[in-house]
Amino acid sequence: MIGICSALERARWSVWDQPAALLPLNYIDAVQRAGGLVVMLPPDPLLAADPTAALELIDGLILAGGADIDPAAYDQEAHAETADTVPARDAFEIALARGAIERDLPVLGICRGMQLINVALGGTLVQHLPEHLGHEEHRRVLGSFDGAEHDVLLTDGSLAADAAGELAHATKSHHHQGVDRLGDGLIVSGVSSLDELPEAVELADRRFVLGVQWHPEADQGSSVVGALVRAAAARTATALARE
Repeated sequence: MIGICSALERARWSVWDQPAALLPLNYIDAVQRAGGLVVMLPPDPLLAADPTAALELIDGLILAGGADIDPAAYDQEAHAETADTVPARDAFEIALARGAIERDLPVLGICRGMQLINVALGGTLVQHLPEHLGHEEHRRVLGSFDGAEHDVLLTDGSLAADAAGELAHATKSHHHQGVDRLGDGLIVSGVSSLDELPEAVELADRRFVLGVQWHPEADQGSSVVGALVRAAAARTATALARE
């Protein structure tokens, strides 16, 4: 049972145009292809205060992509290019991430989710990469992965390399922010071939806490989401065997 955090967005469907809890279908498809079941986790103020009830229902957690994280979460003022923040979502997901890590529940952070893991562990973000890198290669076309492919170079023996199944991993990218100061305990296990920007981070002292800056759910050939599902299944099997 894999919990996936959902966005709060305005959406249109059928004859309706309303606020909605939203999750792109490719996240669900990726988990289902790997044999997992999906529970959507929309922001909830009660769970932000105490995420125990949600964490007891799931075997693994995916922190999905989406809007920029409110810089107030890491004690910075907002950059002019930081947009569409949803502080209620940030607080909810930070609580879930910290609770899952404390329980040693498998966690996969994707794009914003990688950044969220970093912030949850006390790290900071670069709010607009083009100013620092001098290019916009990490988000070439707004709202599309067209032309967004580049390699990420993964550390041999790392969780990231094991999940991806290779050391030079072709990825689909769509982000304008990135990790700056690393959160407590995190190590960088993958960097962009374009500019050495950190694109994979992990916790060495947990069974599976991995953040990837790219979008494996958008690549049907990727094994990264499947690695999270397998880690969740293995953790549950171990717990059942002990009973």
